[in-house]
Amino acid sequence: MDQERKFGKRKVKLSNLEKVFFPEAGLTKGDLLDYYEKISEVILPYLKDRPLTMIRFPNGINDKQFYQKDAPDYFPDWIPTKTIKKKEGGETHYVICNDLATLMYLTNQACITPHIWLSRKDQADLPDRLIFDLDPSEDDFQKLKLAARKIRKYLKQEFELKSFIMTTGSRGFHISIPIKRQYDFDEVRSFAQAASKELEAEFPEIFTTASRKAKRDGKIYLDVARNGFGQTAVTPYSVRPIEGAPVATPLDWDELSKKDLSAQRYTIKNIFRRLGSKDDPWKNMDAEVQDLSAAIKKLQKD
Repeated sequence: MDQERKFGKRKVKLSNLEKVFFPEAGLTKGDLLDYYEKISEVILPYLKDRPLTMIRFPNGINDKQFYQKDAPDYFPDWIPTKTIKKKEGGETHYVICNDLATLMYLTNQACITPHIWLSRKDQADLPDRLIFDLDPSEDDFQKLKLAARKIRKYLKQEFELKSFIMTTGSRGFHISIPIKRQYDFDEVRSFAQAASKELEAEFPEIFTTASRKAKRDGKIYLDVARNGFGQTAVTPYSVRPIEGAPVATPLDWDELSKKDLSAQRYTIKNIFRRLGSKDDPWKNMDAEVQDLSAAIKKLQKD
């Protein structure tokens, strides 16, 4: 049954609440709305002021999906947007999700997984995050955990950079570095590419930078393409369009030692039990921004 609810000062019409979005688990659109309402205080700081791309599944995860960057004309005027010029010409009006009403409206539009820019709307060309996306070629989670530890140690020893880790809710990890907004996307991505090449050279049995799957030979692909202008990454605590409704979940590094850890360990059914027993490990990430200058200069010399 459809209903209109008030979130803050805004009213949002919620529709098709009984429509099944995750068939095997029997999870409905209403369940997804309940999740995002309950997680809102945790997820909104990660969404705040960042242009986002909507990945929409109008009839659930087993039906057609589509990516939507431009806010449609029918979106209400109270939903904020950021107009960004395309490099190839024209412009895109990205949604900015800073409050519960906007989050609920987007979820009601069947946006299961909001993806965010690595920069904020006031300086869209200057990222404040650098991400290494660990994409496994095989289902070997022990190898994936070993790879993550190698990257953490490398970043700390070589550049004195503190890194943060998150399960993607899909197959791999994201390793994020909060950085000062001083370099553009091309410069940050160039650093990430050069660092990935060094890791591949030092641990050729673990890492590959080969983008083609046929050339990866079972190794962990170090994907740094998300560090480009206009590229996006999955938002922490967002739901993935996979059966069981797994959630992208920030971790403490010592949690890699847990035997029951997997990329899909946390779901909309157990994430609140976790958050009830421990703080969000990324809660204070914005206070940990780091200067990338010395790291870039060192890598250029090498």
